[in-house]
Amino acid sequence: MEYKIKSRIWIEVDGEILLGEGRVSLLKAIEKTGSLSKASKSLGMSYKKAWSLIDAVNSRAKSPVCNTTIGGTKGGGTQITAYGKSLIEAYERINKNCWEFLDKQISEADLK
Repeated sequence: MEYKIKSRIWIEVDGEILLGEGRVSLLKAIEKTGSLSKASKSLGMSYKKAWSLIDAVNSRAKSPVCNTTIGGTKGGGTQITAYGKSLIEAYERINKNCWEFLDKQISEADLK
């Protein structure tokens, strides 16, 4: 029998969610596709939901995490800012460290 601790990590600002697994997945999809619309489709999320999440992250972060350009002859797009990339990296580092800590705790626990 193998025991495993399950946990979800999110970062809050003044009691409001800034980043969590879903928001980070959306930001990474935007970074990959260059488009909020394409990113939302790739995650099976409505555009409205994706826009709402990005708007919430941008409004709670100390700097914008992404910039959107309106379509034109070449179309619009969404780009992750340097600050947005640093938030993604910080979240992933925190999440990784948390999982490593929890794995160590469960391996040291005497669960007979």
